[in-house]
Amino acid sequence: MWYFTWILGVLLACAFGIINAMWLESTEDMDRDA
Repeated sequence: MWYFTWILGVLLACAFGIINAMWLESTEDMDRDA
């Protein structure tokens, strides 16, 4: 069942990347408003 952990790790990495990009966008917007 090694592929199960592999898929889980890939999904976590993708989620982390998406959240990171969204957070960066929101902080950029805040900097522009200030």
